[in-house]
Amino acid sequence: MVYKIVKFGDAVLEARAQPITEFDTPELDQLIADMFESMYTAKGVGLAAPQIGISKRIAVIDCSVGENEAEKIVLINPEIIHTEGKQNGEEGCLSIPGFREDVRRPNRVTVRAKNIKGETFEMTGSELLARAFIHETDHLSGKLYISYISALKRDLIKRKIRKLVKQGEWG
Repeated sequence: MVYKIVKFGDAVLEARAQPITEFDTPELDQLIADMFESMYTAKGVGLAAPQIGISKRIAVIDCSVGENEAEKIVLINPEIIHTEGKQNGEEGCLSIPGFREDVRRPNRVTVRAKNIKGETFEMTGSELLARAFIHETDHLSGKLYISYISALKRDLIKRKIRKLVKQGEWG
């Protein structure tokens, strides 16, 4: 099932998501499959459960955008345990469509998470994958990439979104 992506302004995007306590269930398997399908439909490389209105600490990532099954990553209850280096790059978000800004992020990121069966694992990524680890983990803590840009740029984006809301073109 393809979920509708929740847009900036919805409270679920700014709240800390709830941890997963039950693993290896048909419901969890289905939610993760639906998250990948929703992400691919929206042409994203990552999707956090709050972005589909579900306040759970789950994120899916695929930097190949569906081209390589081996690149599919599921992060349940993730935490960033190490970062190094710096990279600047344009970043967008499925919940803030139509807007992109340069954001400074670590160049290498190690994440610790659980898989669908509840087993803990660690994974290190660099460049785009590092950016995705941080971006999606931030979503699970109620933080959006626009919090990393200047106040001026952030206010400009918020103003444009308010205008789109008034015109009925956002939501």
